[in-house]
Amino acid sequence: MGTDLLPCARRHERGDNRRSMRSTVDVLGVNICRLDTTEVIYDLRRRMCDTRSHAVYLVNAATLNLAYADQQYRACLNRGDLVLNDGTGVRWAARWSGERLHHNHVGTDLIPNLLGACSDRVSTVFLLGGRPGVADSAGQVLQQRFPWVRIVGTHHGFLTAQDDVRITTLLNHLRPALVLVAMGNPLQELWIDRNQSRVVGGALIGVGGLFDHLAGNLRRAPLCMRRLGCEWVQILWQQPHKWRRYLLGNPLFLWRMVGRGPRT
Repeated sequence: MGTDLLPCARRHERGDNRRSMRSTVDVLGVNICRLDTTEVIYDLRRRMCDTRSHAVYLVNAATLNLAYADQQYRACLNRGDLVLNDGTGVRWAARWSGERLHHNHVGTDLIPNLLGACSDRVSTVFLLGGRPGVADSAGQVLQQRFPWVRIVGTHHGFLTAQDDVRITTLLNHLRPALVLVAMGNPLQELWIDRNQSRVVGGALIGVGGLFDHLAGNLRRAPLCMRRLGCEWVQILWQQPHKWRRYLLGNPLFLWRMVGRGPRT
């Protein structure tokens, strides 16, 4: 992220003050920001311009199941600068508690929409995560789809704790406006939480399986399935090793949600 982005940060300083007071919705102990798609894009563009790094998390039912059972992970999510709902199940849970989350911020849609909205300037992006070679392929797809995006680096997601300093040093040398972290839950959020203070500037976003989708290793569910909240069926069909997450996790999420009772 170069000095050309600093005027953007100054332009949105007033907007930052308004959004810092925006309400959140408590879903199974995780505070989720109540923002529509336009507001999220605006907010993320501002964070990409900032000289302080920002942790951005997209939480779905599986994420909330993990957070419900793990207090430290739940605290990690609640330390995030921007926590958004990903998936119909989270919206249902919010509605059950008497709240509304009108928009669904799925990473496979949100990131392309964000980059599409940045056509007025060069946006620097670093891709971290996935199997060796997947981030490279995903970066090439983003570069072709969005010519104003400059992929400044990629790295696979098989890291040890000793790699953190090396990766964050590289990020501070390259200064990307956007760092996409695709390690799955909870590893990607824990990595961001552990390393955010070491990274200078930009937005660090946990994006789950985005790289595999971009690289063509995973196919999106048809639009009708997405609207019905059944995209997980498509994921399970392609990744049967995740059967516990969906076949056991979805009923568990519903049970925990109902167990809390509706808010009056």
